[in-house]
Amino acid sequence: MKTLIFNGSPRKNGDTAGLLKLLTDRLSGEYKILDAYRCNISPCLDCRYCQKQSGCAVKDEMQEVYEYLKDCDNVLIASPVYFSELTGRMLDVGSRLQTYYCGKRFRKEDSGLKPKKGAVLLVGGGDGKPEKAYETAKTLLHHMNCKEIHELVCSYNTDTVPAIEDAQAVAGVERLIHFFEE
Repeated sequence: MKTLIFNGSPRKNGDTAGLLKLLTDRLSGEYKILDAYRCNISPCLDCRYCQKQSGCAVKDEMQEVYEYLKDCDNVLIASPVYFSELTGRMLDVGSRLQTYYCGKRFRKEDSGLKPKKGAVLLVGGGDGKPEKAYETAKTLLHHMNCKEIHELVCSYNTDTVPAIEDAQAVAGVERLIHFFEE
């Protein structure tokens, strides 16, 4: 089993990282974590390259992500929620999935990605709500050919309780592991 994890948090030891460690310590198989704040991935430039051909004109670390996506079994998007949305860097990385949308819409091609399971893990404590970020993440998962998407795993009271101490979030991570491994 292969799992691709998108980490949209700028904090190396924050709430998102704590829940991801809990997950990766117990997850079977191989996994790759893409750290949106520390990777060399530019946002989509809307150059229209992918409207006519597969892939992307920008050659950076996203090429490795495209390769891993071809045959991984699971995809997880993990992010803090900023202003009711995924973090900016997570959205930058997500914009590079445009090639899959263009393949379907303009080139009338199959993505070449095997069907996967997907999930979203969000943390936050501000005055916004996680629903918009969850909808955005599900859109990204659909473009990566995630056919089954787990219910949202969320710790949304991190102003007062660290995510790793949030019993509902920890139970959600446990259910997520089971979902990926079944």
